[in-house]
Amino acid sequence: MIGTGVFTSLGFQLVDIKNTWSILLLWILGAVIAISGALTYAELGTKLRRSGGEYHFLTVTYNPLLGYLSGWVSLTIGFAAPIALAAMAAGSYTERYLQVNAKIIAIILIVIVSVIHMFDLRRSSLFQNATTYFKVLIILFFIVVGFLMPSTATAFDWSSGWKEEILLPSFAVSLIFVTYSYSGWNAAAYIVEEIKDVQRNLPIALIGGSLLVSLLYVLLQIVFLRQATLEQLSGKIEIGQIVAGQIFGDIGGQIISILIAVMLISSISAMVWVGPRVTKVIADDYRLWHFLRTTNKKGIPLIAIILQAVIAVIMVFTGSFDQILTYSGFMLQFFVAITVAGLFFVRKRKDYTGFKSPIYPIPQIIFLAISIWILTYLILEQPRESLIGLSILVVGILTYSIDYFCFRRKKNKT
Repeated sequence: MIGTGVFTSLGFQLVDIKNTWSILLLWILGAVIAISGALTYAELGTKLRRSGGEYHFLTVTYNPLLGYLSGWVSLTIGFAAPIALAAMAAGSYTERYLQVNAKIIAIILIVIVSVIHMFDLRRSSLFQNATTYFKVLIILFFIVVGFLMPSTATAFDWSSGWKEEILLPSFAVSLIFVTYSYSGWNAAAYIVEEIKDVQRNLPIALIGGSLLVSLLYVLLQIVFLRQATLEQLSGKIEIGQIVAGQIFGDIGGQIISILIAVMLISSISAMVWVGPRVTKVIADDYRLWHFLRTTNKKGIPLIAIILQAVIAVIMVFTGSFDQILTYSGFMLQFFVAITVAGLFFVRKRKDYTGFKSPIYPIPQIIFLAISIWILTYLILEQPRESLIGLSILVVGILTYSIDYFCFRRKKNKT
């Protein structure tokens, strides 16, 4: 769940939102969304027990087309975009020191991590676990040192200006950067079939992970604001590098920046690992995509991994960081919101057993209200990025139609 956004998105928020209370409210709202979503997905995952996340939930709860479109978004941008963004961020953090173009670094990382995951599940698991533990240690280290070290410059603004800022359209738009940072809260729901004792362990993974990460995220943003000026942070991707330089000096900052870049490899690895397995579930159901379910002798979906890597590399070449984040965040928030709403329909059916979300339906209503607020302002304030996301849906409808008329209708006739 700990991904790229926590070390990159603050700079984009500070372009329009300056008040510290406003920034903290953004991250607290992000935590509320993540925890509310985790409660919902824990219930859906223990009742609709198949891997695939939104693809499976929407197919069962609504209809195959909506489930397919969610799967299509996962196939095209849902995992490839976070891979591209994490790789681009790692490139930005190391470009200055390696003297290599950031996009070249990003592409090399995508290729290397994809290759690591193409041969053996045990090797993939060890690599993912090692990088995840490393990532948590780096964040804890950053938080502790950031609070203990004296600050010579700060972006803190504890004035009452937040009252005006939270009413601005840019506040709602900034929330998409925050929700993207929290977006890994639903990752465990994509691999339900691989979780032992799912009724116990899935809620622990989703809810416990969301609570822990929410605390780390809010504390880390306070450290960033405490240790650097508004001018230094505003509009920048490499937030961690800037703050590390302020705390540790040039040499220390360089070391920490490289460690953060290594940490971002864990985010790439997580998406490379989970994404192709979701794709395989879709490929099993739709003949048009049968070729993506091809696996090696150890069950690794090779072609799906390769396709995902290719899409991520194309994104690195063709889009800017904030543009990719905005249109992918728009689509992901859209489908997650529909999935959360699906719990109302599942609750009406009496034949499902499993975990029950506490204080239902309050978390679900909160999640949907904030999601509608975000999506509405994104369409109004970022129409180009929103249009890119919607155009991806149109292509998805076309591919669904091709599969239906070429394969499913023929099968139904016979």
